[in-house]
Amino acid sequence: MQPHIVIDSFIYNMLKFIHIFLGGIILSDFKVSPVMYGIAFAMIAFIVAQSLFFIVKSWKHGKKIGIKKETLVSTVTSSILFSLAPAISILATVIVLANALGIVLPWIRLTVVGNLAYETVAAETALGNLGGSLSKEITDPSQFSTVAWAMTLGSIFPLTFLPLVCKKLQKKIGGAVSKNEKTAQLGDILSAAAFIGIISAFIARAIAGTSKTDPSTNAGVMSVCVLVVSIVAMLVLTAVSRKFKWTAFEPFTTPVSMFIGMGSAILMNIYLPDISSIVWR
Repeated sequence: MQPHIVIDSFIYNMLKFIHIFLGGIILSDFKVSPVMYGIAFAMIAFIVAQSLFFIVKSWKHGKKIGIKKETLVSTVTSSILFSLAPAISILATVIVLANALGIVLPWIRLTVVGNLAYETVAAETALGNLGGSLSKEITDPSQFSTVAWAMTLGSIFPLTFLPLVCKKLQKKIGGAVSKNEKTAQLGDILSAAAFIGIISAFIARAIAGTSKTDPSTNAGVMSVCVLVVSIVAMLVLTAVSRKFKWTAFEPFTTPVSMFIGMGSAILMNIYLPDISSIVWR
């Protein structure tokens, strides 16, 4: 066999192998390809490194300005505990989105700056305009790309907006509310009003919902019952901790209430499936 035929055959087989390999990775299994996992691991490694960096810097600065070690440990512990329940709800959202988008893209989105309410709405809106739904697996790479862009671009604006105007805005607001006692009280009122507004938005969504077809955004017996159970649990736990002066338990009240609400949803789904499945939007 002549040398150029051997070389041509080798190149042909190599190109065929690359075509099959890339086709299997990128085209037929693009949602969970090694490329997607590589992007996810790189981003998560960066986020973990960044978090550890600021934890160490904050700890050192806290000790430098005279904060006791017990206070620092208590702050870190309460922050970790407070993050457990939201982390579980985020995991639940990842699982919901994974049905259509695969596990990697929701994992990336909700690991970085993703938001439980935003991600599902953005994905459902993009898929709805393309004739799809979160209840069906995406098999078209163009639909997957569109959803990824829709979920990502909406979160870019705060990242670019805040560094440019947040510091100046904070200085002006801080200067305005620190002039005298009345303006200082106004600042507290505005902060409380903003927080109440955020909570009210979540309550309204649990009662009214946004989509009857998407289980993650609809409203019905389940969402209202979980809301009521969580509120009652929070009130009871707060009252008990204050009555018996369990100051160490106070940071646990919110995450425990969230866990109780999640548990009530599981129990309703098991023992009252017909009633819990009733939705009005």
